[in-house]
Amino acid sequence: MESLSVYHGAISRETCEKRLGEAGRDGSYLIRDSESVAGAYCLCVLSNGFVYTYRVQQNNSGSWSAETAPGQQKRLFRKVKNLISAFEKPDQGIAVPLLFPVSIQNHRRNEAAS
Repeated sequence: MESLSVYHGAISRETCEKRLGEAGRDGSYLIRDSESVAGAYCLCVLSNGFVYTYRVQQNNSGSWSAETAPGQQKRLFRKVKNLISAFEKPDQGIAVPLLFPVSIQNHRRNEAAS
C-alpha cells in the first residue's frame, strides 16, 4: 500500500475530509488506514461536498476487494492499483468514479509551502 501515491497512512476521517475538501472536485479520492478495523483501509471519494468511504481489505489468498453499494457483486483484484482502475469507470457501485487522485506527495508539498 505504501507504494501508492494516493495512500495517506493513518490519518483521521476529519483530516481525510479536509484534504478531499481542499481538492474540491467530485471524484477526488485517497486511501487511508481504517480507524475501526485493524489491517483494513478506507477508499474515500468526494461527491457533491460529501466524502464517501469504502472499506478495502485483503483476503487470506492475497486478493483485494472494496465494499460497494448493496446488490453489487463483490469483485476481487490482485493489486490495489487494479481495484482503483476498475473504480475509475462509472456504475461500479460507488458514489462517483475515481477521477482525481489526491497524492500524498502533493499534499506534503502544499503543507511545506504553507
